[in-house]
Amino acid sequence: MKVKIGGYPNYRFYHNWLYDWFGYSPKQKTSIRIDRYDTWSMDDTLATIILPMLVQLKDTKHGSPNVDGTDVPKELRATKKQLAAYDKTGDVDPKHFERWDWIMDEMIWAFEQKCRDNWQDDYYGPYIEGDSGLFLNGHFEWQDRERQQVHQLRMTNGFRLFGKYYENLWD
Repeated sequence: MKVKIGGYPNYRFYHNWLYDWFGYSPKQKTSIRIDRYDTWSMDDTLATIILPMLVQLKDTKHGSPNVDGTDVPKELRATKKQLAAYDKTGDVDPKHFERWDWIMDEMIWAFEQKCRDNWQDDYYGPYIEGDSGLFLNGHFEWQDRERQQVHQLRMTNGFRLFGKYYENLWD
């Protein structure tokens, strides 16, 4: 894969006239070439691109979109009174920006785990008598399936949040 994305051109009021008269359009220049092997494991390929972009966006963002209260822990949710005040005056509650930071952190964490090819190895260890073990590499090992499932569910939620708030990934 080869991706080349140029900077955004400076927009001036006369660009509309130039477009009308000469067909000039001030657009960002991009060049993208996708090789066949880039789509073999496209989720991994995209994760290596998305992760540093999310990290940079979190570091440089200048605002926060509205976040559904159901997507964040209870301690970050707005009260009914705060939501009514927002509807009436447009004033955000004190935790408005914390909610977006939490969402960003969850997305970043999920993509960090995706970029770790071996995150499942965190849940394997030496076989302990009495536990349900697996025979791997010539010896028994145990697997903590409950914690592994919790880890996977958190990753899945981070990817769900990425999809839900995709159009809010702006600076």
